[in-house]
Amino acid sequence: MSSSTAPENAVSNARITSPPNPKSKPEIIDDKSPHCIPFILRQLSLHQSSPQNANKPFFIGLNGVQGAGKTTLVSTLSSLLSTPPHSLPVLVCSIDDLYLSHSAQLALAEEHNENPLVQHRGEPGTHDMVLARNLFEALKKGKEVKVPEYDKSAYNGQGDRVAPCSWKSVNTPSQPKIQVVIFEGWCVGFRTLSSDEVKRKWEEGGVTLGRHRLQDLLFVNEKLREYEVLNDAFDAFIHIDAEETGYVYAWRQEQEEVLRREKGRGMSREEVERFVDGYYPAYELFTEKLRMGLFSGVDGGKGRQLRLVVGRDRRVKEVIEI
Repeated sequence: MSSSTAPENAVSNARITSPPNPKSKPEIIDDKSPHCIPFILRQLSLHQSSPQNANKPFFIGLNGVQGAGKTTLVSTLSSLLSTPPHSLPVLVCSIDDLYLSHSAQLALAEEHNENPLVQHRGEPGTHDMVLARNLFEALKKGKEVKVPEYDKSAYNGQGDRVAPCSWKSVNTPSQPKIQVVIFEGWCVGFRTLSSDEVKRKWEEGGVTLGRHRLQDLLFVNEKLREYEVLNDAFDAFIHIDAEETGYVYAWRQEQEEVLRREKGRGMSREEVERFVDGYYPAYELFTEKLRMGLFSGVDGGKGRQLRLVVGRDRRVKEVIEI
Protein backbone atom coordinates (compact mmCIF):
# COMPACT_ATOMS: atom_id res chain seq x y z
CA MET A 1 0.00 0.00 0.00
CA SER A 2 1.44 3.35 -1.00
CA SER A 3 0.86 6.81 0.47
CA SER A 4 0.28 7.53 4.11
CA THR A 5 -2.37 5.71 6.08
CA ALA A 6 -5.75 7.33 5.48
CA PRO A 7 -7.66 8.69 8.45
CA GLU A 8 -10.23 6.33 9.89
CA ASN A 9 -13.89 7.26 9.71
CA ALA A 10 -15.28 8.95 12.77
CA VAL A 11 -18.35 6.75 12.78
CA SER A 12 -19.79 8.41 15.85
CA ASN A 13 -20.05 11.63 13.86
CA ALA A 14 -22.19 10.08 11.11
CA ARG A 15 -24.89 12.72 10.97
CA ILE A 16 -22.68 15.58 9.89
CA THR A 17 -25.59 17.62 8.64
CA SER A 18 -24.16 21.08 8.36
CA PRO A 19 -26.83 23.24 6.71
CA PRO A 20 -26.53 23.27 2.92
CA ASN A 21 -25.94 26.61 1.25
CA PRO A 22 -29.39 27.54 -0.08
CA LYS A 23 -27.93 29.80 -2.78
CA SER A 24 -25.65 27.39 -4.58
CA LYS A 25 -25.47 23.88 -5.90
CA PRO A 26 -23.09 21.40 -4.29
CA GLU A 27 -19.80 21.94 -6.10
CA ILE A 28 -18.32 18.75 -7.50
CA ILE A 29 -14.88 19.26 -8.98
CA ASP A 30 -13.32 16.56 -11.13
CA ASP A 31 -10.00 16.23 -9.37
CA LYS A 32 -10.32 12.43 -9.44
CA SER A 33 -9.92 11.43 -13.11
CA PRO A 34 -6.31 12.75 -13.27
CA HIS A 35 -5.48 10.07 -10.70
CA CYS A 36 -7.74 7.38 -12.18
CA ILE A 37 -6.84 7.54 -15.87
CA PRO A 38 -3.10 6.74 -15.48
CA PHE A 39 -4.02 3.95 -13.04
CA ILE A 40 -6.58 2.48 -15.45
CA LEU A 41 -4.26 2.66 -18.47
CA ARG A 42 -1.47 0.99 -16.53
CA GLN A 43 -3.72 -1.83 -15.37
CA LEU A 44 -5.28 -2.14 -18.83
CA SER A 45 -1.83 -2.57 -20.39
CA LEU A 46 -1.01 -5.35 -17.94
CA HIS A 47 -4.37 -6.98 -18.67
CA GLN A 48 -3.88 -6.90 -22.43
CA SER A 49 -0.33 -8.23 -22.20
CA SER A 50 -1.54 -11.52 -20.72
CA PRO A 51 -2.40 -14.22 -23.30
CA GLN A 52 -5.18 -15.55 -21.07
CA ASN A 53 -7.02 -12.25 -21.45
CA ALA A 54 -7.09 -12.32 -25.24
CA ASN A 55 -10.42 -10.91 -26.43
CA LYS A 56 -11.60 -10.51 -22.82
CA PRO A 57 -12.77 -7.01 -21.87
CA PHE A 58 -11.18 -5.16 -18.99
CA PHE A 59 -13.52 -4.89 -15.99
CA ILE A 60 -13.18 -1.94 -13.61
CA GLY A 61 -15.15 -1.99 -10.37
CA LEU A 62 -15.90 1.42 -8.90
CA ASN A 63 -17.26 2.00 -5.41
CA GLY A 64 -18.29 5.54 -4.56
CA VAL A 65 -19.78 6.82 -1.34
CA GLN A 66 -23.14 8.36 -2.21
CA GLY A 67 -22.75 12.04 -3.02
CA ALA A 68 -18.94 12.04 -3.34
CA GLY A 69 -18.89 12.75 -7.07
CA LYS A 70 -19.06 9.20 -8.41
CA THR A 71 -21.47 10.03 -11.24
CA THR A 72 -19.26 12.87 -12.47
CA LEU A 73 -16.17 10.67 -12.31
CA VAL A 74 -17.75 7.74 -14.17
CA SER A 75 -19.00 10.03 -16.92
CA THR A 76 -15.57 11.64 -17.28
CA LEU A 77 -13.73 8.31 -17.33
CA SER A 78 -16.05 6.95 -20.00
CA SER A 79 -15.61 10.06 -22.13
CA LEU A 80 -11.82 10.14 -21.82
CA LEU A 81 -11.35 6.44 -22.51
CA SER A 82 -13.75 6.30 -25.47
CA THR A 83 -12.31 9.28 -27.37
CA PRO A 84 -8.87 9.85 -28.95
CA PRO A 85 -6.13 9.09 -28.21
CA HIS A 86 -7.52 5.97 -26.50
CA SER A 87 -10.72 5.38 -28.54
CA LEU A 88 -11.79 2.34 -26.53
CA PRO A 89 -15.33 0.94 -26.73
CA VAL A 90 -16.54 1.51 -23.16
CA LEU A 91 -19.65 0.29 -21.37
CA VAL A 92 -20.76 1.87 -18.09
CA CYS A 93 -23.04 -0.28 -15.93
CA SER A 94 -24.55 0.45 -12.53
CA ILE A 95 -25.50 -1.97 -9.80
CA ASP A 96 -28.65 0.17 -9.47
CA ASP A 97 -29.85 -1.29 -12.78
CA LEU A 98 -29.70 -4.78 -11.28
CA TYR A 99 -32.28 -4.21 -8.56
CA LEU A 100 -34.99 -6.83 -8.23
CA SER A 101 -38.17 -6.22 -10.17
CA HIS A 102 -40.93 -4.52 -8.23
CA SER A 103 -42.85 -7.77 -7.75
CA ALA A 104 -39.73 -9.65 -6.63
CA GLN A 105 -38.85 -6.88 -4.17
CA LEU A 106 -42.36 -7.03 -2.70
CA ALA A 107 -42.04 -10.81 -2.35
CA LEU A 108 -38.67 -10.46 -0.59
CA ALA A 109 -40.07 -7.84 1.77
CA GLU A 110 -43.08 -10.03 2.59
CA GLU A 111 -40.98 -13.15 3.14
CA HIS A 112 -38.75 -11.23 5.57
CA ASN A 113 -41.33 -8.80 6.89
CA GLU A 114 -39.55 -8.34 10.22
CA ASN A 115 -36.29 -7.27 8.59
CA PRO A 116 -36.43 -3.51 7.87
CA LEU A 117 -33.24 -3.71 5.78
CA VAL A 118 -35.00 -5.45 2.88
CA GLN A 119 -38.35 -3.68 2.93
CA HIS A 120 -37.14 -1.48 0.07
CA ARG A 121 -34.38 -1.58 -2.53
CA GLY A 122 -30.86 -0.70 -1.48
CA GLU A 123 -29.06 -3.17 0.76
CA PRO A 124 -27.27 -6.28 -0.52
CA GLY A 125 -29.97 -8.87 -1.12
CA THR A 126 -32.21 -6.52 -3.11
CA HIS A 127 -30.35 -7.06 -6.40
CA ASP A 128 -30.96 -9.76 -9.01
CA MET A 129 -27.69 -11.67 -9.01
CA VAL A 130 -28.85 -14.19 -11.60
CA LEU A 131 -29.33 -11.28 -13.97
CA ALA A 132 -25.90 -9.96 -12.93
CA ARG A 133 -24.22 -13.31 -13.60
CA ASN A 134 -25.80 -13.61 -17.04
CA LEU A 135 -24.77 -10.07 -17.98
CA PHE A 136 -21.17 -10.50 -16.83
CA GLU A 137 -20.77 -13.89 -18.50
CA ALA A 138 -22.01 -12.52 -21.83
CA LEU A 139 -19.71 -9.49 -21.61
CA LYS A 140 -16.70 -11.65 -20.72
CA LYS A 141 -17.26 -13.73 -23.85
CA GLY A 142 -17.96 -10.74 -26.09
CA LYS A 143 -21.48 -11.98 -26.80
CA GLU A 144 -24.34 -9.75 -27.83
CA VAL A 145 -26.34 -8.87 -24.74
CA LYS A 146 -28.97 -6.42 -23.57
CA VAL A 147 -27.94 -4.23 -20.64
CA PRO A 148 -30.59 -4.03 -17.89
CA GLU A 149 -32.17 -0.72 -16.95
CA TYR A 150 -34.07 0.24 -13.82
CA ASP A 151 -36.58 3.06 -13.34
CA LYS A 152 -36.41 4.41 -9.79
CA SER A 153 -39.47 6.61 -10.32
CA ALA A 154 -41.86 3.72 -11.05
CA TYR A 155 -44.57 2.85 -8.52
CA ASN A 156 -44.31 6.26 -6.84
CA GLY A 157 -40.62 5.89 -6.19
CA GLN A 158 -40.61 2.23 -5.19
CA GLY A 159 -39.01 1.50 -8.57
CA ASP A 160 -39.20 -1.27 -11.14
CA ARG A 161 -37.19 -2.78 -13.94
CA VAL A 162 -37.64 -1.21 -17.36
CA ALA A 163 -39.17 -3.61 -19.91
CA PRO A 164 -36.35 -5.68 -21.51
CA CYS A 165 -37.47 -4.62 -24.97
CA SER A 166 -36.20 -1.13 -24.08
CA TRP A 167 -32.76 -2.22 -22.88
CA LYS A 168 -29.83 -1.22 -25.09
CA SER A 169 -27.84 -3.93 -26.82
CA VAL A 170 -24.05 -4.12 -26.97
CA ASN A 171 -21.65 -6.32 -28.92
CA THR A 172 -24.07 -6.52 -31.84
CA PRO A 173 -22.64 -7.48 -35.26
CA SER A 174 -22.63 -3.82 -36.29
CA GLN A 175 -20.81 -2.61 -33.16
CA PRO A 176 -17.19 -2.85 -32.03
CA LYS A 177 -16.73 -5.27 -29.14
CA ILE A 178 -16.75 -3.69 -25.70
CA GLN A 179 -13.17 -3.49 -24.43
CA VAL A 180 -13.68 -1.72 -21.10
CA VAL A 181 -16.53 -2.26 -18.64
CA ILE A 182 -16.92 0.24 -15.79
CA PHE A 183 -19.25 -1.21 -13.18
CA GLU A 184 -20.16 1.29 -10.48
CA GLY A 185 -22.26 1.44 -7.35
CA TRP A 186 -22.33 2.41 -3.71
CA CYS A 187 -21.88 -1.19 -2.49
CA VAL A 188 -19.75 -2.57 -5.34
CA GLY A 189 -16.78 -4.45 -3.91
CA PHE A 190 -18.32 -5.15 -0.51
CA ARG A 191 -17.48 -8.65 0.72
CA THR A 192 -19.04 -10.94 3.29
CA LEU A 193 -17.68 -10.90 6.83
CA SER A 194 -17.54 -13.78 9.25
CA SER A 195 -20.53 -14.06 11.56
CA ASP A 196 -18.25 -13.20 14.47
CA GLU A 197 -17.15 -9.98 12.75
CA VAL A 198 -20.76 -8.96 12.18
CA LYS A 199 -21.61 -9.72 15.80
CA ARG A 200 -18.63 -7.71 17.05
CA LYS A 201 -19.61 -4.67 15.01
CA TRP A 202 -23.24 -5.03 16.10
CA GLU A 203 -22.24 -5.18 19.77
CA GLU A 204 -20.19 -2.01 19.33
CA GLY A 205 -23.40 -0.32 18.20
CA GLY A 206 -21.95 2.18 15.78
CA VAL A 207 -24.36 4.72 14.34
CA THR A 208 -27.14 2.53 12.97
CA LEU A 209 -26.13 -1.10 13.63
CA GLY A 210 -27.43 -1.12 17.20
CA ARG A 211 -30.94 -0.33 15.99
CA HIS A 212 -31.16 -3.60 14.08
CA ARG A 213 -31.52 -7.19 15.15
CA LEU A 214 -28.36 -9.23 14.74
CA GLN A 215 -30.19 -11.79 12.59
CA ASP A 216 -31.23 -9.06 10.14
CA LEU A 217 -27.64 -7.89 9.70
CA LEU A 218 -26.51 -11.50 9.29
CA PHE A 219 -29.13 -12.00 6.57
CA VAL A 220 -27.70 -9.10 4.53
CA ASN A 221 -24.16 -10.34 5.19
CA GLU A 222 -25.03 -13.81 3.92
CA LYS A 223 -26.76 -12.42 0.82
CA LEU A 224 -23.54 -10.61 -0.02
CA ARG A 225 -21.92 -13.97 -0.85
CA GLU A 226 -23.89 -13.95 -4.11
CA TYR A 227 -22.13 -10.71 -5.12
CA GLU A 228 -18.81 -12.51 -5.54
CA VAL A 229 -19.84 -13.06 -9.17
CA LEU A 230 -19.12 -9.34 -9.57
CA ASN A 231 -15.97 -9.15 -7.46
CA ASP A 232 -14.40 -12.11 -9.22
CA ALA A 233 -14.75 -10.37 -12.59
CA PHE A 234 -12.90 -7.18 -11.72
CA ASP A 235 -9.42 -6.66 -13.14
CA ALA A 236 -8.96 -3.36 -11.30
CA PHE A 237 -10.85 -1.43 -8.66
CA ILE A 238 -11.36 2.22 -7.71
CA HIS A 239 -12.70 3.19 -4.29
CA ILE A 240 -13.87 6.76 -3.69
CA ASP A 241 -13.85 6.83 0.09
CA ALA A 242 -14.93 9.59 2.44
CA GLU A 243 -12.65 10.83 5.17
CA GLU A 244 -15.73 10.46 7.36
CA THR A 245 -18.52 8.22 6.07
CA GLY A 246 -21.08 10.41 7.80
CA TYR A 247 -20.54 13.09 5.16
CA VAL A 248 -23.08 11.13 3.11
CA TYR A 249 -25.88 12.62 5.23
CA ALA A 250 -24.81 16.20 4.53
CA TRP A 251 -24.16 15.54 0.85
CA ARG A 252 -27.64 14.10 0.40
CA GLN A 253 -29.15 17.06 2.26
CA GLU A 254 -27.45 19.38 -0.22
CA GLN A 255 -28.75 17.44 -3.21
CA GLU A 256 -32.31 17.50 -1.92
CA GLU A 257 -32.09 21.21 -1.13
CA VAL A 258 -31.23 21.86 -4.78
CA LEU A 259 -34.21 19.73 -5.91
CA ARG A 260 -36.59 21.62 -3.61
CA ARG A 261 -35.32 24.96 -4.84
CA GLU A 262 -35.20 24.17 -8.56
CA LYS A 263 -38.05 21.69 -9.00
CA GLY A 264 -40.27 22.33 -6.02
CA ARG A 265 -39.81 18.80 -4.67
CA GLY A 266 -37.25 16.94 -2.62
CA MET A 267 -36.92 15.06 0.62
CA SER A 268 -37.10 16.90 3.92
CA ARG A 269 -34.16 16.73 6.32
CA GLU A 270 -35.96 14.03 8.33
CA GLU A 271 -36.69 12.04 5.17
CA VAL A 272 -33.06 12.28 4.09
CA GLU A 273 -31.90 10.89 7.43
CA ARG A 274 -34.33 7.98 7.17
CA PHE A 275 -33.28 7.35 3.57
CA VAL A 276 -29.55 7.30 4.32
CA ASP A 277 -30.17 5.24 7.46
CA GLY A 278 -31.41 2.48 5.15
CA TYR A 279 -28.00 2.24 3.48
CA TYR A 280 -25.71 3.14 6.35
CA PRO A 281 -25.56 -0.31 8.04
CA ALA A 282 -23.74 -1.69 4.98
CA TYR A 283 -21.22 1.16 5.14
CA GLU A 284 -20.58 0.36 8.80
CA LEU A 285 -20.23 -3.35 8.19
CA PHE A 286 -18.28 -3.63 4.95
CA THR A 287 -16.27 -0.46 4.21
CA GLU A 288 -13.42 -1.34 6.54
CA LYS A 289 -12.72 -4.58 4.67
CA LEU A 290 -12.81 -2.85 1.29
CA ARG A 291 -10.22 -0.35 2.52
CA MET A 292 -7.87 -3.26 3.14
CA GLY A 293 -8.12 -4.20 -0.54
CA LEU A 294 -10.54 -6.13 -2.71
CA PHE A 295 -7.63 -8.19 -4.07
CA SER A 296 -5.93 -8.73 -0.71
CA GLY A 297 -4.38 -12.21 -0.70
CA VAL A 298 -4.90 -12.67 -4.45
CA ASP A 299 -1.83 -13.58 -6.52
CA GLY A 300 -0.88 -10.55 -8.59
CA GLY A 301 -3.42 -8.44 -6.74
CA LYS A 302 -1.04 -5.83 -5.37
CA GLY A 303 -1.49 -2.42 -6.95
CA ARG A 304 -4.82 -3.23 -8.62
CA GLN A 305 -6.91 -1.06 -6.30
CA LEU A 306 -6.88 2.74 -6.17
CA ARG A 307 -8.36 4.42 -3.12
CA LEU A 308 -9.17 8.12 -3.25
CA VAL A 309 -10.01 9.64 0.11
CA VAL A 310 -12.15 12.78 -0.16
CA GLY A 311 -12.89 15.46 2.39
CA ARG A 312 -16.10 17.28 3.23
CA ASP A 313 -15.69 19.39 0.07
CA ARG A 314 -15.49 16.17 -2.02
CA ARG A 315 -11.92 16.95 -3.05
CA VAL A 316 -9.22 14.32 -3.00
CA LYS A 317 -7.08 14.43 0.12
CA GLU A 318 -5.18 11.17 -0.26
CA VAL A 319 -4.36 8.76 -3.08
CA ILE A 320 -3.51 5.20 -2.06
CA GLU A 321 -2.64 2.21 -4.22
CA ILE A 322 -3.36 -1.12 -2.57
